[in-house]
Amino acid sequence: MKNIQEAVKQSFKIVQPLWPLQKLIAINPLHGMEDLPIEEALQNAAVYFEQKALPKGIEDVNRETIKWLQAYCDAGQATIQMPFRAKGLYEAWRRLCIYDKSLCKNEMDKQWLEQLPINSEDAIKECISKLGIASEDCEGFLRIMVATLPGWASYVKYLTEWSCHNPDNTRSPSISQLDYIAVRLSIACVLYPEAGAMLGWYEDAKKSSDDSIIRLLAMEKLEVNYRTALFRELSKEAVEDLDLERVDEIQLVFCMDVRAEPFRKALEGRGNYNTFSVAGFFGVPVQIANKVTGTQYNSCPVLLLPSHVVDELPCNDKDYNEDRQSYKMVVTFKRLYQSLKYTSTTPFALAEGLGMMAGLLMVLRSLTPLLASRLQAFLMRFIRRPINTKLVMDRLSLEDRVLCAETLLKMMGLTKNFATIVVFCGHGSTTQNNPYATGLDCGACGAKHGGPNARIIVDILNDIEVRTQLFKSGIKIPKETIFVAAEHDTTTDAVTFYDVEKCEALHPLKLEKLRRDLKHAREVNNLRRLRSIAGDITPDKATYCALRRSQDWSEARPEWGLAGNKALIVGPRHITRNIDLKGECFLHSYYYRCDSKEGALLGTILGASMVVAHWINSQYLFATLDNVAYGSGSKITKNITGKMGVIQGNASDLMTGLPLQSLYIDDVKPYHKPQRLTTIVYAPRELIDLVIRGQQIPQRLFCNGWVHLACIEPGTGLIYMLKRDLTWGPSDI
Repeated sequence: MKNIQEAVKQSFKIVQPLWPLQKLIAINPLHGMEDLPIEEALQNAAVYFEQKALPKGIEDVNRETIKWLQAYCDAGQATIQMPFRAKGLYEAWRRLCIYDKSLCKNEMDKQWLEQLPINSEDAIKECISKLGIASEDCEGFLRIMVATLPGWASYVKYLTEWSCHNPDNTRSPSISQLDYIAVRLSIACVLYPEAGAMLGWYEDAKKSSDDSIIRLLAMEKLEVNYRTALFRELSKEAVEDLDLERVDEIQLVFCMDVRAEPFRKALEGRGNYNTFSVAGFFGVPVQIANKVTGTQYNSCPVLLLPSHVVDELPCNDKDYNEDRQSYKMVVTFKRLYQSLKYTSTTPFALAEGLGMMAGLLMVLRSLTPLLASRLQAFLMRFIRRPINTKLVMDRLSLEDRVLCAETLLKMMGLTKNFATIVVFCGHGSTTQNNPYATGLDCGACGAKHGGPNARIIVDILNDIEVRTQLFKSGIKIPKETIFVAAEHDTTTDAVTFYDVEKCEALHPLKLEKLRRDLKHAREVNNLRRLRSIAGDITPDKATYCALRRSQDWSEARPEWGLAGNKALIVGPRHITRNIDLKGECFLHSYYYRCDSKEGALLGTILGASMVVAHWINSQYLFATLDNVAYGSGSKITKNITGKMGVIQGNASDLMTGLPLQSLYIDDVKPYHKPQRLTTIVYAPRELIDLVIRGQQIPQRLFCNGWVHLACIEPGTGLIYMLKRDLTWGPSDI
């Protein structure tokens, strides 16, 4: 028999990792098949994930597996934790399963369960033998056992392969893929001893017709039509290879997120503003440690590990001590409330004691959500007043700060002609009663708000020592240039500034004009967004409507998120400034003349930023194609299990993707048009070729048809498409 550990490892490759609700990261649902041509991957996915019905025996196994996993993987919802949880999934289950009447239906089954090996690997071997699985079929059978409960398997994959990188993951249980398979096979031996027949069942499914090729052809038609129109516009704007000689009144740097593009365009129409965009962590992969709450989290893409730790704490000792005490009070009250709410007997007393107050709050939140939100914020000020915090970067050396700043500025092509005010604007969202809330925040910041990263890079660039070192590298930042941090709320389009006192003192008129223009851009973009969500809405009501949706706990669609994404454009702003991209494009600033001869900066963009854009694009694509297999159904009927995932009903598989409300205008009409990501790079083909040859992941995505790549030759406006054999051909125009 093939090595069991290796067989289990290979079987889990078929599923994606599923991050918990506190940190929802978009990823390609077929991430484990990206080494295959997309045609083959779609056919495999149809067989493994899109079956409308499974044999009753495997459904029985699924039901029992889910029951035990819900208890074991609970992240703080259960009042009483599963016994023996600290010993691992298999050992805890092995000790308890003999008391489960749904498994021990007769004395023979109970005796067999009592005699299971202590070691999960040995248990797998025994189960494989008992089920009559041949050695050569072992890996295929294990893959089927993973694929028939893909949501929970995906969460196990996250826990075993990704959660170790997250400092804010203290509630996650210890688990192994071997334990998961051992429990699942043991249950199968008792409830579905004919499980070996699943091999034949899946072979029959492979032979049956599926519509994967039809889907692909439909996608290709959408892609060609979209590219033809976009390329025609881009070729007009890219006929000149403009140098960065324009002088701007104010420069703003946003995240590459598709939601920033129309907001940028609305702002640029108000004056001499120049906007840039990069991955929203702004080139500082950090772990942020809050010294008041004791919490810490990674504020960088999940593809990276944080290389620095930044401490967040109140600006003075008085505020620190006061905030520490008020935080302890809030935590104590919250724990008391949770214990009363979830204990088996006290919820009745809690309802009696707080029922009238809770009922009044419910009425306010339902009828006047904005008033309820303001009242709640007013009351919270008496419990824990808002205080100013600072981000302390003592653990970042001068060399590290200079490297972060230099790399970022060169990557976006901002190495000269700095404006008097340069704003770095992170982003986040504001929603209520939304289990998918973190999925609307900044993915480049690990599904957190991007404001802290903006503050960090601003502190670095305002540092005199950093500027001195940058000057030695040819980047001269004028003394009068001030960098300012801000955060864009993508649900309301409000922009909040941080640590802006110095800028207000030196440039009050410019800052006041910027605030007015940001308010206008907010109104314009709110109207554009809400007409696609709420239908016919007047300009004077748009901002109010956006605010209300952000605070309404009954709102199933507070914003569209990244729905509609179709392309990633890598290049200077002048090639897209005059084009209406309709909020459908990721934009990443890049100027090839600022790059090295080897294209190191472009390599970072294609190897990291493009991969993240592809993950987001694929998540929306597949959830639109089949929301049952790759999405999470309706928000209206969902339930949260264990504070870590979403299920439909009370015992379904974990739902792995986006809800219908993030993709569809109504029950049948999709808002998102499913098509693969088209990446367009403004750089010479020779440079792109050099980069692709040294980047294994982008090369695989291009060769296997997961992502399209186009090149705009600088100065000519000519556009070429990369073929799957990595040669160039004419574009669709």
